[in-house]
Amino acid sequence: MILGDNISDTSIRSSVEKFRKQQKGARVLLKKVGDPERYGVAAIDEKKVIQIEEKPREPKSDYAVIGYYMYDEKVFNIIRDIRPSERGELEITTVNNIYVELGELEYDILEGNWTDAGIFESLFYGNQIMLKAKNQIKE
Repeated sequence: MILGDNISDTSIRSSVEKFRKQQKGARVLLKKVGDPERYGVAAIDEKKVIQIEEKPREPKSDYAVIGYYMYDEKVFNIIRDIRPSERGELEITTVNNIYVELGELEYDILEGNWTDAGIFESLFYGNQIMLKAKNQIKE
């Protein structure tokens, strides 16, 4: 699943291939960001995600869970069982944390440029990413 407001100049092919080789579970992509409080933030160690917190006031890391998610078939049962968050929303973070609890959430850190189009400044930055990518293709 890819969120519609993601803007990136980087292929996710290697992450998709890693996910296909997983026996079970899920895989998410992370990116170090300057404003982690806008995102789901992953507390990680070298091998796994420990916890994801949605839009925290005091983030435990600078690694946002960006809108690239890969799930096995269990995701549909997990979705059926989740309840609205304190914000009154069904959160993808809840789904991801269930995979964390199962010990089945893998991650990769996205290299290259990425942003979302959630605020005017990030949409502007996204346009710069795409303009630069377009110009590199011409060269």
